[in-house]
Amino acid sequence: MIERYSRPQMKRIWAEENKFDQWLRVEIAACEGWTELGEIPPEAMSKIRKASYNLDRIAEILKVTHHDMTAFTSSVAESLNEESRFIHLGITSSDVMDTALSLQLKEASGILAQDVAELISVLENKAIEYKYTIMMGRTHGIHAEPTTFGLKLALWVEEMKRNAERLAEAKRAISVGKISGAVGTYATVPPQVEKIACGKLGLSPAPISSQIIQRDRHAQFMTTLAIIAGSLEKFATEIRSLQRTEILELEEPFQAGQTGSSAMPHKRNPELCERICGIARLIRGYASTSMENIALWGERDISHSSTERIILPDSCLVLDYALSIFTSIMKGLKVYPENMRHNLELTQGLIFSQRVLLALIDKGLSREEAYKMVQDNAMKAWHERADFLSLLKADHQMLAHLSESEIESLFDYNYYLKYIDTIFERLGLTELKELGQRVEKLAPRAL
Repeated sequence: MIERYSRPQMKRIWAEENKFDQWLRVEIAACEGWTELGEIPPEAMSKIRKASYNLDRIAEILKVTHHDMTAFTSSVAESLNEESRFIHLGITSSDVMDTALSLQLKEASGILAQDVAELISVLENKAIEYKYTIMMGRTHGIHAEPTTFGLKLALWVEEMKRNAERLAEAKRAISVGKISGAVGTYATVPPQVEKIACGKLGLSPAPISSQIIQRDRHAQFMTTLAIIAGSLEKFATEIRSLQRTEILELEEPFQAGQTGSSAMPHKRNPELCERICGIARLIRGYASTSMENIALWGERDISHSSTERIILPDSCLVLDYALSIFTSIMKGLKVYPENMRHNLELTQGLIFSQRVLLALIDKGLSREEAYKMVQDNAMKAWHERADFLSLLKADHQMLAHLSESEIESLFDYNYYLKYIDTIFERLGLTELKELGQRVEKLAPRAL
């Protein structure tokens, strides 16, 4: 999993060597705290700052101790002399592990935040480019009323901005350290050591802890990643839907020489979007596990540890990967405005039914009378594949309230674009406005 989906920056954070690097940083930071309190001589501290570990030696010791922290501290001790007695002074394994994990999560959050920011930028530019590109709006998968592709993308922009805010809050929640001893009482290591150490590591001390940093923080982080993945799945599902042969309004990039099927040479499948949907399911499962990890026995048990060695690295790695893929999809997305306009007319004007309904109500009819009059013609147009406008103009009951010219004026696609500018301005999407191209006024049969 890690090897397949990793990108270099994120892979480095979760590499075994970096984990031990962070452990060593925490051990040294704790010693710095003890030194400032006068418990470790300055000359000893100068040597401790140069402490190191050996991966092969850790592996050897682990075969005997079956405890990764004692294997690690033993290897560190071998890089020092008598000052090694100050390593791990008064602290417990989770003081080091949890604080180091926070450092890893904080750094991973920074990369994910950059990924999200890049995607937002791409979506913003695409939204502005297709601001007035009219297309069919669908509810329940059924033609509803016209919208624009730019408006659809603007919706995605705003959702990703909310995700950026969620990620920033999750990063804040997880950017805490804890050096409070075996059950969080500071009995063997005073709070001042924690404060000094966390300050040097760029973390805030957890206001209170048991043997561990409480796992609601990690659950918040994981559920945030799951929500972001869920948004990507939502966007990818929409592209998949609109890439169907019968619709073909959008298409994910398809490179020269790429094949879609071993059997059918014509196939151009939305496999990148499908991949993102699968990854979102995986992260949701991991988020569920993180919720299970909140409840631990007493001041701590170890039931969360085995899962976190999988769910935290993998979620960061695969979300980084999914964000990268989806950003590349959006950069190279194929958009077919001509197909969008063609699909607008598949129901031969039925999408204007609400405008006719409102016009009749404006003439003084009750809603129920007007609705039945419009629906009778709409159902006839639906079942007979007839032109809705022609049916209305041939309906004497309809003509008793609306003239032919009044009816024709209702079949105007531009009506649905009148507040597009207002929505974009409300979202702050006003730059590069010249990229947006307003459609010409379209007669219902002019496509």
